[in-house]
Formats: sequence, structure tokens, C-alpha cells
Amino acid sequence: MNIFRLAGDMTHLLSIVTLLLKIHATKSCAGVSLRTQELYALVFVTRYLDLFFSFISIYNTIMKIIFISTSFTIIWYMRAHKVVSQTYDREQDTFRYVFLIGPALTLALMINHEFTLTEVLWTFSIYLEAVAILPQLVLLQRTKNVDTLTGNYVFLLGGYRGLYLLNWIYRYFTEPLYRQWIVWCSGIVQTAIYCDFFYYYIKSWRNNERLSLPS
Repeated sequence: MNIFRLAGDMTHLLSIVTLLLKIHATKSCAGVSLRTQELYALVFVTRYLDLFFSFISIYNTIMKIIFISTSFTIIWYMRAHKVVSQTYDREQDTFRYVFLIGPALTLALMINHEFTLTEVLWTFSIYLEAVAILPQLVLLQRTKNVDTLTGNYVFLLGGYRGLYLLNWIYRYFTEPLYRQWIVWCSGIVQTAIYCDFFYYYIKSWRNNERLSLPS
């Protein structure tokens, strides 16, 4: 554990809290992609199977449980809550995520550290997380005007990944045997996906304007 890893975890947690507060307080999930939330749930379930057979630390276990439970809570709000589910924009949130799941699974079967079920699923979760935000970004481009809380949620998600990049750099220089090419390459792809959003987010903040993404 180092300061960059801790800051990344807290930023990730804050992004989820921000989204849950938006949904709970406004009773609306307008502008939120259910498809991205379902992809994240799949990411966490396949990554944290070790909860059943491995213990690293109390902190690690609690964070894993939080990420899984909050993901399914958001999905429940968007699918089953009487009021919130009515605000979900099904007509705009149409990204076919089979085009993300299929390639991620294929790549995990081909490139992994060890060809075992848990390792392949863990690797699959790494590849899938790199692109899971795409349905959300596409939805924001289609709706164009982005409310503040949704914009903050996406910005914090991107910030979490940026802090993890710093964590990997720090570990590379302080841990002689630390090499994680699969994680590094996926993380770089994931961060690059956010770059366009970061540009327009910072631009809108500096100009004190409502965030709007070009279609």
C-alpha cells in the first residue's frame, strides 16, 4: 500500500458514492448508463472471486465487498426502483456491450498469467474494466448536456485510474521485481479513453459552463 494506491481507492469509492447520492437524492438516473453499471458489476464479480478462498487484509476485503454491493445497488435502483427506473433513458443507452465482453474474454483466454479459471476471469475483469466506461461516454455524447453530479462521477472514475498509474510507476521504482504488463497496458488504454472527457470537463469548469460533449 502507498499513498497513490490509497488515494486511487478513495477516489474510486468517492465516484460511486457521488453516483449513489445523485440517484438517491434526485430520484433520477438520467444520464447514467445502466450498461456501464452492469459491466462494472461483472468486472467486480469476476475479479473478486478470491473473497471465497483468500484473505489479504481487512481493508482489502471490505473494499471488495463495497464495490460489489454498491454496483448491484445501483443496478437495482435503475432496474427495479419504482421512481428511479422510470427516468432511465433506454432509447439512448443502446451500446451493444457484447462487443466489449466478447473481445475481453477472448483476450483473457489468449493472454493471461496462468491458464486457470480464477486467473482467466481475473484477467478478463482487467481487460473489461479498461473499456467498461464506453457506454457511459457514448450516452453522455448522445444527450450532450451533462448534469454536474454525473460529470463529477465520470471525472472521479478517470481520476482513480490516473492515480493508479502513479501507483504503478511508484511501485516500479521501489519494488525491483514488480512487473504487471497486463494491468499496465489495460490501465493505459483505460486512461486514454478518458482523455477527451477530461478536456471538456476541465474546459467547462474553467469557463463556468455546463458540461457538454460533442457528438
